[in-house]
Amino acid sequence: MPEPGDNPTSDPPVRSMSWDAGLSHDGVMNTTALLTPEPAAPPAAGTSLIDARDLTRIWGKGNAAQVGITGVDLSVQRGDVVAVIGPSGSGKSTLGALLAGIDRPTSGSLVVGGTRIDQMKQDQLAGWRGANVGIVFQDFHLLPTLTAVENVELAIELSGSGIGRRARRNAAGEALHRVGLGGLARKLPAQMSGGEQQRVGVARAMVTQPPLIVADEPTGALDQANGHAVFELLVGLARSGSTVVVITHDLALAGAADRTVSMIDGRIADVTVRGGA
Repeated sequence: MPEPGDNPTSDPPVRSMSWDAGLSHDGVMNTTALLTPEPAAPPAAGTSLIDARDLTRIWGKGNAAQVGITGVDLSVQRGDVVAVIGPSGSGKSTLGALLAGIDRPTSGSLVVGGTRIDQMKQDQLAGWRGANVGIVFQDFHLLPTLTAVENVELAIELSGSGIGRRARRNAAGEALHRVGLGGLARKLPAQMSGGEQQRVGVARAMVTQPPLIVADEPTGALDQANGHAVFELLVGLARSGSTVVVITHDLALAGAADRTVSMIDGRIADVTVRGGA
């Protein structure tokens, strides 16, 4: 985790370790066949999962200081899908890393789910992240020597839930089934397509039913059809009760989110709200 005094040359990438679906003949997920999401109580109206105030992240000091974000104020409602967009270097990945608890702000306050995570020490933050955040990466971040089900199961182990091995394996298998990959549970990442690997990533992020899912360019390495299928999975998770923050360059996907946060030069330039979100 970068600390003040480090010297990155660009936004630090998010690093850390997410419905019965049919597949068309070309291997693209049929999102109309997604399982009905697991029953969940609807989020209380007007309640925020995320509250950031004057959030700033700077590396280095003096003339060598590099600003990731500065003066960011942001509230995200429970159950929303929020897209964060902006050009390279705008600070969107820095913001995503802070919201996910991967990095810590230089100053400002950050409350997620009622917990002031900006005040946590590194080991506390890691424990909190494992129990509260599911993360989806552009380049999948699957462990190459583990099968699909083992990659998903690992997220349960890291969450500190303490459930037994058989229960972990059953939960991981169910998560794969829900993203349409029940038949590929024993496959290694190298034996799967990019779209399949990303769906394993979504299953890993959702398996612990975290209140927050942060996805950094989750469709960036996929073709358009599979990219939209993955985005629909993320929307389904939000409708089941999770809050989903998507860092993306894809303006079409951003336009389908409940809110779109536009960033420029480390600041929020605009917030667009749709559908009464």
